Amino acid sequence: MAMPKGAQAFPRSEYLRRLTAVKGEMERREIEVLVVTVPANITYLSGYTSKSGYVPQGLIVSLKDEEPAFITRRMDAPAAIHQMFVDRSRIFGYPEALIANPDKDGWDAIMDILIESGFENARIAVEASSLQGRTVEKFKTRSSGAPIIDFGNTISWIRGIKSDLEITAMREAAAIADAAMLKAKEVILPGAREADAAAEITATLIRGVNGIVGTDLASLYLCASPRTSTCHIPWAEDVFQLGSQVNLELAGVRHGYTSALMRTFSLGEPSDRLRRLHEGEVAGLEAALAAVKPGATCGDVATAFNTTLQKYGFKKESRCGYAMGINWTEPTASLKMGDPTILRPNMTFHLMLGNWIDEDFGYALSETFRVTETGVETFSSLPRDIFQI
Repeated sequence: MAMPKGAQAFPRSEYLRRLTAVKGEMERREIEVLVVTVPANITYLSGYTSKSGYVPQGLIVSLKDEEPAFITRRMDAPAAIHQMFVDRSRIFGYPEALIANPDKDGWDAIMDILIESGFENARIAVEASSLQGRTVEKFKTRSSGAPIIDFGNTISWIRGIKSDLEITAMREAAAIADAAMLKAKEVILPGAREADAAAEITATLIRGVNGIVGTDLASLYLCASPRTSTCHIPWAEDVFQLGSQVNLELAGVRHGYTSALMRTFSLGEPSDRLRRLHEGEVAGLEAALAAVKPGATCGDVATAFNTTLQKYGFKKESRCGYAMGINWTEPTASLKMGDPTILRPNMTFHLMLGNWIDEDFGYALSETFRVTETGVETFSSLPRDIFQI
Protein backbone atom coordinates (compact mmCIF):
# COMPACT_ATOMS: atom_id res chain seq x y z
CA MET A 1 0.00 0.00 0.00
CA ALA A 2 1.63 3.24 -1.14
CA MET A 3 1.74 6.36 0.98
CA PRO A 4 -0.73 9.04 -0.16
CA LYS A 5 0.50 11.81 -2.46
CA GLY A 6 0.34 15.50 -1.62
CA ALA A 7 1.83 18.02 0.72
CA GLN A 8 0.99 16.00 3.84
CA ALA A 9 2.35 12.58 4.71
CA PHE A 10 -1.12 11.23 5.49
CA PRO A 11 -4.67 12.13 4.51
CA ARG A 12 -6.67 14.56 6.59
CA SER A 13 -8.84 11.74 7.92
CA GLU A 14 -5.81 10.11 9.54
CA TYR A 15 -4.89 13.24 11.49
CA LEU A 16 -8.48 13.78 12.56
CA ARG A 17 -8.56 10.19 13.83
CA ARG A 18 -5.50 10.88 15.97
CA LEU A 19 -6.92 14.15 17.26
CA THR A 20 -10.15 12.37 18.20
CA ALA A 21 -8.18 9.97 20.40
CA VAL A 22 -6.38 12.85 22.11
CA LYS A 23 -9.59 14.82 22.58
CA GLY A 24 -11.20 11.76 24.13
CA GLU A 25 -8.51 11.76 26.80
CA MET A 26 -8.96 15.53 27.24
CA GLU A 27 -12.68 15.07 27.80
CA ARG A 28 -12.05 12.30 30.29
CA ARG A 29 -9.80 14.63 32.29
CA GLU A 30 -12.06 17.68 31.78
CA ILE A 31 -9.38 19.57 29.84
CA GLU A 32 -10.65 22.28 27.50
CA VAL A 33 -7.45 23.09 25.67
CA LEU A 34 -4.09 21.35 25.30
CA VAL A 35 -0.76 22.89 24.30
CA VAL A 36 1.37 20.21 22.61
CA THR A 37 5.08 21.02 22.69
CA VAL A 38 6.90 17.68 22.20
CA PRO A 39 8.09 17.74 18.55
CA ALA A 40 7.21 14.08 17.90
CA ASN A 41 3.69 14.66 19.20
CA ILE A 42 3.32 17.73 16.97
CA THR A 43 4.40 15.53 14.04
CA TYR A 44 1.89 12.87 15.03
CA LEU A 45 -1.05 15.27 15.22
CA SER A 46 -0.26 17.51 12.26
CA GLY A 47 2.42 16.10 9.91
CA TYR A 48 4.95 18.82 10.80
CA THR A 49 8.56 17.55 10.73
CA SER A 50 10.55 20.79 10.38
CA LYS A 51 13.41 21.08 12.88
CA SER A 52 12.20 24.15 14.75
CA GLY A 53 11.66 22.75 18.21
CA TYR A 54 14.71 24.53 19.64
CA VAL A 55 12.60 27.67 20.08
CA PRO A 56 9.13 27.96 21.64
CA GLN A 57 6.35 26.45 19.55
CA GLY A 58 3.05 24.86 20.37
CA LEU A 59 0.15 23.03 18.76
CA ILE A 60 -3.09 24.12 20.41
CA VAL A 61 -5.76 21.41 20.51
CA SER A 62 -9.16 22.49 21.80
CA LEU A 63 -12.41 20.60 22.21
CA LYS A 64 -14.36 23.28 20.38
CA ASP A 65 -12.23 23.30 17.19
CA GLU A 66 -11.90 20.46 14.69
CA GLU A 67 -8.40 21.52 13.61
CA PRO A 68 -5.55 22.52 15.91
CA ALA A 69 -3.73 25.84 15.71
CA PHE A 70 0.05 26.12 15.53
CA ILE A 71 2.23 28.93 16.87
CA THR A 72 5.88 29.05 15.91
CA ARG A 73 8.66 31.43 15.01
CA ARG A 74 7.67 33.50 11.97
CA MET A 75 10.49 32.15 9.83
CA ASP A 76 9.21 28.59 10.43
CA ALA A 77 5.55 29.26 9.73
CA PRO A 78 5.86 28.58 5.96
CA ALA A 79 7.12 25.07 6.74
CA ALA A 80 3.97 24.45 8.74
CA ILE A 81 1.84 25.73 5.85
CA HIS A 82 3.52 23.23 3.54
CA GLN A 83 3.54 20.25 5.89
CA MET A 84 0.50 20.48 8.15
CA PHE A 85 -3.00 19.39 7.16
CA VAL A 86 -4.56 22.41 8.92
CA ASP A 87 -5.85 25.53 7.20
CA ARG A 88 -3.15 28.19 6.86
CA SER A 89 -5.34 30.64 8.81
CA ARG A 90 -4.62 28.51 11.89
CA ILE A 91 -0.83 28.85 11.59
CA PHE A 92 0.68 31.83 13.41
CA GLY A 93 4.25 33.11 13.30
CA TYR A 94 5.50 35.26 16.16
CA PRO A 95 8.10 37.99 15.49
CA GLU A 96 11.85 37.63 15.72
CA ALA A 97 11.87 40.13 18.58
CA LEU A 98 10.70 37.32 20.86
CA ILE A 99 13.82 35.21 20.16
CA ALA A 100 16.51 35.40 22.87
CA ASN A 101 14.37 37.91 24.71
CA PRO A 102 14.72 37.52 28.51
CA ASP A 103 11.48 39.35 29.26
CA LYS A 104 8.98 38.12 26.69
CA ASP A 105 9.37 35.09 24.43
CA GLY A 106 7.48 32.70 22.18
CA TRP A 107 5.64 31.18 25.11
CA ASP A 108 4.04 34.58 25.67
CA ALA A 109 2.92 34.52 22.04
CA ILE A 110 1.28 31.16 22.64
CA MET A 111 -0.46 32.49 25.73
CA ASP A 112 -1.58 35.55 23.76
CA ILE A 113 -3.29 33.29 21.23
CA LEU A 114 -4.94 31.29 24.01
CA ILE A 115 -6.26 34.47 25.62
CA GLU A 116 -7.44 35.92 22.30
CA SER A 117 -9.23 32.64 21.60
CA GLY A 118 -11.14 32.86 24.88
CA PHE A 119 -9.17 30.25 26.82
CA GLU A 120 -7.82 32.55 29.54
CA ASN A 121 -9.97 30.93 32.23
CA ALA A 122 -10.12 27.47 30.68
CA ARG A 123 -8.65 24.28 32.07
CA ILE A 124 -5.38 24.21 30.14
CA ALA A 125 -3.02 21.25 29.85
CA VAL A 126 0.64 21.30 28.84
CA GLU A 127 3.33 18.67 28.36
CA ALA A 128 5.17 19.86 31.44
CA SER A 129 8.07 17.39 31.23
CA SER A 130 9.21 19.01 27.96
CA LEU A 131 9.15 22.53 29.39
CA GLN A 132 11.40 24.42 31.76
CA GLY A 133 9.94 25.12 35.15
CA ARG A 134 9.87 28.87 34.53
CA THR A 135 7.85 28.27 31.35
CA VAL A 136 5.25 26.27 33.25
CA GLU A 137 5.12 29.08 35.81
CA LYS A 138 4.55 31.57 32.99
CA PHE A 139 1.54 29.56 31.83
CA LYS A 140 0.22 29.54 35.40
CA THR A 141 0.78 33.26 35.90
CA ARG A 142 -0.87 34.29 32.65
CA SER A 143 -3.87 31.96 32.97
CA SER A 144 -5.59 34.16 35.60
CA GLY A 145 -5.46 31.43 38.19
CA ALA A 146 -7.00 28.71 36.02
CA PRO A 147 -5.38 25.34 36.67
CA ILE A 148 -2.51 24.19 34.42
CA ILE A 149 -2.64 20.41 34.07
CA ASP A 150 0.27 18.17 33.15
CA PHE A 151 -0.62 16.00 30.15
CA GLY A 152 2.59 14.00 30.68
CA ASN A 153 3.30 11.21 28.18
CA THR A 154 -0.36 10.78 27.30
CA ILE A 155 0.08 11.38 23.56
CA SER A 156 3.14 9.16 23.50
CA TRP A 157 1.04 6.27 24.83
CA ILE A 158 -1.67 6.96 22.25
CA ARG A 159 1.03 6.94 19.56
CA GLY A 160 2.09 3.51 20.74
CA ILE A 161 -0.69 1.77 18.79
CA LYS A 162 0.00 2.42 15.11
CA SER A 163 -2.56 2.72 12.33
CA ASP A 164 -2.18 0.77 9.10
CA LEU A 165 -0.84 3.92 7.41
CA GLU A 166 1.81 4.31 10.09
CA ILE A 167 2.81 0.68 9.71
CA THR A 168 3.16 1.25 5.97
CA ALA A 169 5.50 4.17 6.64
CA MET A 170 7.62 2.03 8.97
CA ARG A 171 7.80 -0.79 6.42
CA GLU A 172 8.97 1.71 3.83
CA ALA A 173 11.56 3.06 6.25
CA ALA A 174 12.74 -0.51 6.91
CA ALA A 175 13.20 -1.16 3.19
CA ILE A 176 15.41 1.94 3.04
CA ALA A 177 17.39 0.70 6.05
CA ASP A 178 17.89 -2.67 4.33
CA ALA A 179 19.16 -0.95 1.18
CA ALA A 180 21.60 1.13 3.24
CA MET A 181 22.90 -1.96 5.04
CA LEU A 182 23.44 -3.72 1.71
CA LYS A 183 25.30 -0.64 0.49
CA ALA A 184 27.46 -0.93 3.60
CA LYS A 185 28.45 -4.44 2.49
CA GLU A 186 29.73 -2.92 -0.75
CA VAL A 187 31.71 -0.02 0.70
CA ILE A 188 33.12 -1.34 3.99
CA LEU A 189 36.38 -2.69 2.56
CA PRO A 190 39.98 -2.96 3.76
CA GLY A 191 41.76 0.27 2.89
CA ALA A 192 38.55 2.30 2.38
CA ARG A 193 38.03 5.41 4.48
CA GLU A 194 35.34 5.21 7.12
CA ALA A 195 34.10 8.66 6.03
CA ASP A 196 33.69 7.54 2.42
CA ALA A 197 31.73 4.47 3.49
CA ALA A 198 29.52 6.61 5.74
CA ALA A 199 28.88 9.01 2.84
CA GLU A 200 27.72 6.18 0.57
CA ILE A 201 25.50 4.70 3.29
CA THR A 202 24.01 8.11 4.01
CA ALA A 203 23.35 8.72 0.31
CA THR A 204 21.35 5.49 0.18
CA LEU A 205 19.34 6.50 3.24
CA ILE A 206 18.37 9.68 1.37
CA ARG A 207 17.88 8.22 -2.12
CA GLY A 208 15.83 5.36 -0.74
CA VAL A 209 14.79 2.30 -2.68
CA ASN A 210 12.14 1.30 -5.23
CA GLY A 211 11.22 4.92 -5.86
CA ILE A 212 10.57 5.61 -2.16
CA VAL A 213 12.97 8.23 -0.79
CA GLY A 214 14.20 8.79 2.72
CA THR A 215 12.60 11.97 4.04
CA ASP A 216 15.11 12.62 6.83
CA LEU A 217 18.37 11.36 8.26
CA ALA A 218 18.50 9.57 11.59
CA SER A 219 21.75 9.08 13.50
CA LEU A 220 24.35 6.82 11.89
CA TYR A 221 26.69 4.92 14.22
CA LEU A 222 29.69 3.26 12.62
CA CYS A 223 31.95 1.76 15.29
CA ALA A 224 35.01 0.07 13.79
CA SER A 225 37.91 -1.64 15.54
CA PRO A 226 39.24 -0.71 18.02
CA ARG A 227 36.02 1.13 18.95
CA THR A 228 33.59 -1.82 18.82
CA SER A 229 33.02 -1.50 22.56
CA THR A 230 31.23 1.80 21.91
CA CYS A 231 27.65 2.27 20.80
CA HIS A 232 26.91 5.88 19.95
CA ILE A 233 29.86 7.35 18.05
CA PRO A 234 30.03 8.06 14.31
CA TRP A 235 32.75 7.24 11.76
CA ALA A 236 36.35 8.26 12.39
CA GLU A 237 39.22 9.66 10.31
CA ASP A 238 40.56 6.16 9.73
CA VAL A 239 40.59 3.45 7.08
CA PHE A 240 39.17 -0.03 7.55
CA GLN A 241 41.77 -2.67 8.30
CA LEU A 242 41.79 -6.33 7.33
CA GLY A 243 40.97 -8.37 10.43
CA SER A 244 38.89 -5.60 12.00
CA GLN A 245 35.23 -5.53 12.98
CA VAL A 246 32.54 -2.92 12.30
CA ASN A 247 29.30 -2.50 14.25
CA LEU A 248 26.76 -0.50 12.26
CA GLU A 249 23.47 1.03 13.43
CA LEU A 250 21.31 2.99 11.01
CA ALA A 251 17.67 3.71 10.24
CA GLY A 252 15.44 4.62 7.35
CA VAL A 253 12.99 7.48 7.85
CA ARG A 254 9.64 8.11 6.18
CA HIS A 255 7.72 11.24 7.21
CA GLY A 256 9.19 11.11 10.70
CA TYR A 257 8.63 7.35 11.11
CA THR A 258 11.82 5.42 11.76
CA SER A 259 12.84 1.79 11.35
CA ALA A 260 16.24 0.92 12.77
CA LEU A 261 18.65 -1.88 11.95
CA MET A 262 21.96 -3.11 13.41
CA ARG A 263 24.43 -5.59 11.98
CA THR A 264 28.04 -6.64 12.61
CA PHE A 265 30.68 -6.76 9.86
CA SER A 266 33.95 -8.70 9.91
CA LEU A 267 36.75 -7.82 7.50
CA GLY A 268 38.13 -11.32 7.26
CA GLU A 269 37.37 -14.32 9.43
CA PRO A 270 35.42 -13.45 12.61
CA SER A 271 37.13 -14.35 15.86
CA ASP A 272 35.92 -17.40 17.77
CA ARG A 273 34.64 -15.13 20.53
CA LEU A 274 32.63 -13.06 18.07
CA ARG A 275 31.17 -16.21 16.48
CA ARG A 276 30.12 -17.56 19.89
CA LEU A 277 28.51 -14.26 20.89
CA HIS A 278 26.74 -14.03 17.53
CA GLU A 279 25.35 -17.55 17.92
CA GLY A 280 23.99 -16.72 21.34
CA GLU A 281 22.56 -13.37 20.24
CA VAL A 282 20.74 -14.84 17.26
CA ALA A 283 19.31 -17.60 19.43
CA GLY A 284 18.24 -14.97 21.96
CA LEU A 285 16.70 -12.82 19.24
CA GLU A 286 14.66 -15.74 17.96
CA ALA A 287 13.53 -16.58 21.48
CA ALA A 288 12.54 -12.95 22.07
CA LEU A 289 10.53 -12.80 18.85
CA ALA A 290 8.82 -16.08 19.73
CA ALA A 291 7.68 -14.47 23.00
CA VAL A 292 5.99 -11.56 21.20
CA LYS A 293 2.21 -11.86 21.09
CA PRO A 294 -0.77 -9.84 22.29
CA GLY A 295 -1.15 -10.20 26.03
CA ALA A 296 2.52 -10.88 26.71
CA THR A 297 4.57 -8.18 28.40
CA CYS A 298 7.68 -6.29 27.42
CA GLY A 299 9.35 -8.04 30.34
CA ASP A 300 8.46 -11.45 28.88
CA VAL A 301 10.32 -10.57 25.68
CA ALA A 302 13.40 -9.40 27.58
CA THR A 303 13.37 -12.48 29.80
CA ALA A 304 13.24 -14.78 26.78
CA PHE A 305 16.28 -13.10 25.27
CA ASN A 306 18.36 -12.86 28.41
CA THR A 307 17.64 -16.41 29.54
CA THR A 308 18.70 -17.76 26.15
CA LEU A 309 21.83 -15.62 25.86
CA GLN A 310 23.04 -16.72 29.29
CA LYS A 311 23.03 -20.33 28.08
CA TYR A 312 25.82 -19.32 25.70
CA GLY A 313 27.94 -17.82 28.45
CA PHE A 314 27.14 -14.14 27.83
CA LYS A 315 24.90 -11.50 29.32
CA LYS A 316 23.56 -8.13 28.21
CA GLU A 317 23.48 -5.34 30.77
CA SER A 318 21.41 -2.82 28.81
CA ARG A 319 17.74 -3.18 27.94
CA CYS A 320 16.76 -5.27 24.92
CA GLY A 321 14.93 -2.51 23.12
CA TYR A 322 12.25 0.13 23.24
CA ALA A 323 9.09 1.37 21.57
CA MET A 324 9.86 2.90 18.17
CA GLY A 325 7.99 5.16 15.80
CA ILE A 326 8.39 8.89 15.28
CA ASN A 327 11.92 10.23 15.85
CA TRP A 328 13.39 6.81 16.72
CA THR A 329 12.41 6.10 20.33
CA GLU A 330 9.04 6.54 21.98
CA PRO A 331 9.30 7.33 25.71
CA THR A 332 6.91 4.67 26.92
CA ALA A 333 7.54 0.93 26.95
CA SER A 334 10.99 -0.67 27.23
CA LEU A 335 11.95 -4.23 26.41
CA LYS A 336 13.57 -4.81 29.79
CA MET A 337 13.25 -7.34 32.56
CA GLY A 338 10.18 -6.68 34.68
CA ASP A 339 8.52 -4.13 32.40
CA PRO A 340 4.78 -4.86 32.82
CA THR A 341 3.61 -3.13 29.64
CA ILE A 342 1.12 -5.37 27.83
CA LEU A 343 1.80 -5.94 24.14
CA ARG A 344 -1.05 -5.06 21.80
CA PRO A 345 -1.43 -5.38 18.02
CA ASN A 346 0.35 -2.69 16.00
CA MET A 347 2.72 -1.73 18.77
CA THR A 348 6.18 -1.32 17.22
CA PHE A 349 9.58 -1.84 18.82
CA HIS A 350 13.28 -1.84 18.09
CA LEU A 351 14.59 -5.15 19.44
CA MET A 352 18.04 -3.69 20.05
CA LEU A 353 20.49 -6.43 20.97
CA GLY A 354 23.71 -4.47 20.72
CA ASN A 355 25.99 -5.82 23.42
CA TRP A 356 29.09 -4.02 24.65
CA ILE A 357 30.95 -6.62 26.64
CA ASP A 358 34.12 -4.86 27.71
CA GLU A 359 36.43 -2.02 26.70
CA ASP A 360 37.56 -3.61 23.44
CA PHE A 361 34.73 -5.93 22.42
CA GLY A 362 31.14 -5.39 21.39
CA TYR A 363 28.54 -6.56 18.91
CA ALA A 364 25.50 -5.23 17.02
CA LEU A 365 22.27 -6.96 16.00
CA SER A 366 18.68 -5.72 15.91
CA GLU A 367 15.26 -5.96 14.31
CA THR A 368 12.39 -3.49 14.20
CA PHE A 369 9.09 -5.31 14.61
CA ARG A 370 5.38 -4.89 15.13
CA VAL A 371 3.07 -6.95 17.29
CA THR A 372 0.47 -8.70 15.11
CA GLU A 373 -2.87 -10.24 16.06
CA THR A 374 -1.16 -13.57 16.59
CA GLY A 375 2.55 -12.89 17.02
CA VAL A 376 5.19 -10.74 15.37
CA GLU A 377 6.21 -9.19 12.05
CA THR A 378 9.82 -8.11 11.55
CA PHE A 379 10.31 -5.32 9.02
CA SER A 380 13.80 -6.17 7.74
CA SER A 381 14.34 -8.84 5.11
CA LEU A 382 18.10 -9.15 5.68
CA PRO A 383 19.73 -12.29 7.08
CA ARG A 384 20.83 -12.27 10.71
CA ASP A 385 24.45 -13.00 9.85
CA ILE A 386 27.83 -11.59 10.61
CA PHE A 387 28.49 -9.85 7.29
CA GLN A 388 31.93 -11.14 6.35
CA ILE A 389 33.86 -8.98 3.89
